[in-house]
Amino acid sequence: QVQLVESGGGWVQAGGSLRLSCVASGSVFDINRMGWYRQAPGKQRDLVATITTAGSTSYGDSVKGRFTISRTNGKMIVYLQMSSLKPEDTGLYYCNAHKGTYPREVNYWGNGTLVTVSS
Repeated sequence: QVQLVESGGGWVQAGGSLRLSCVASGSVFDINRMGWYRQAPGKQRDLVATITTAGSTSYGDSVKGRFTISRTNGKMIVYLQMSSLKPEDTGLYYCNAHKGTYPREVNYWGNGTLVTVSS
């Protein structure tokens, strides 16, 4: 099992910045990818950004150029630096840890941290 604890959410005005953190613990040795997803009220959960253990990153189209994902291998911590925030970035941000490959893959989720961007 993997436990994920997010922090860093809060309220910010449009144009501002926030940094989210996620700490993974437990059986972390075979995690091959970590990332962030967000869910706005009444909408589905969407990809924000992911990073592999090799350092390859992927971003959702709406955050490219504004958000940066990074990690520290030693302590399995992943960060999401969010800049130039917009009201549409508001939502519950979930940390994700991924193991395995299709079709035998497992995803773990944190409880989420709320980000509110006011106009």
